[in-house]
Formats: sequence, C-alpha cells, structure tokens
Amino acid sequence: MPLRSIETEQDRKLLLTYLGKQALPFTVSVEKGRKRSLDQNRLSRLWYNEIAADFGDRSAEDVRAFCKLHYGVGIRKAEDPIWAAEYDAIVRPLPYAAKLKLMADPIDFPVTRGMKTKAMKAYLDAILAFAAENGIRLTDPELMGMAA
Repeated sequence: MPLRSIETEQDRKLLLTYLGKQALPFTVSVEKGRKRSLDQNRLSRLWYNEIAADFGDRSAEDVRAFCKLHYGVGIRKAEDPIWAAEYDAIVRPLPYAAKLKLMADPIDFPVTRGMKTKAMKAYLDAILAFAAENGIRLTDPELMGMAA
C-alpha cells in the first residue's frame, strides 16, 4: 500500500474507499502525525547553503551532515526508540569523522527523512539557534511564505 498522509475528511473517505477494494487478507499500519512538509525540506536546504556560504570553508553538504549528526539524531532518537536502538548499536560506536561521512552523500544515513512535521520543526529551530550562536543570519521563513 502506498504511504498516504490523511489530513482532511476527503482524504479519509478516499482511504476508506481504497481499503474497501483491497483483496483479503492485508495489513494496515497507522501513525499519528504527518510527514514533514516540502516547505520544511526547502527551508533546510536553503539554510544549509546560507550557513556554508557564511562560513566559507565548508560545503552545504558538510553543513547538512553536521546538522543531521548534532541536532537530528537526538530528535529522531527521542521520537523513535527502534531507530534509536539501531543507531546506538551501529553508528554510535564509530569515530566522529566516520559518523559525519555517514550523514552525507553518498551514504546519506536517514535521520530527517523519517521525521514528522513537529520533529522537523524542532530540527529547524536547532539549526536556527546554531546559526544565531555563530552570528549567521538565515532567511526568515515567514518572509518566504514558508512555515518553519
């Protein structure tokens, strides 16, 4: 079954129609919350670029890896105990440099990918605080018509 985000009564009705047409037996899983928004994705990418440009000595991908490791991992561990256990067993024992490499392309260890909107907001707030601590002014999402 494809992943669906149910946000309106119309979405719910369509899902029920879809389920009613499925051959038995089948399995269904329901999670609270919704996937992070496209605006949140765009904003994080914009901020990675802005931070990299301000520092001048690292790429946006370096900044992304740093943010995933320093802010995303803690948020993700708090919301998903299964993910946390796997992270602690596999990634946590590694040296810091190896962890950073894992967070970046081409491996791109999944941290923010599984976040819901609330967790992604906390992640973006952490990036904003990091930028402020380093004297970096980031694009205001309100001015872009985006929600952080």
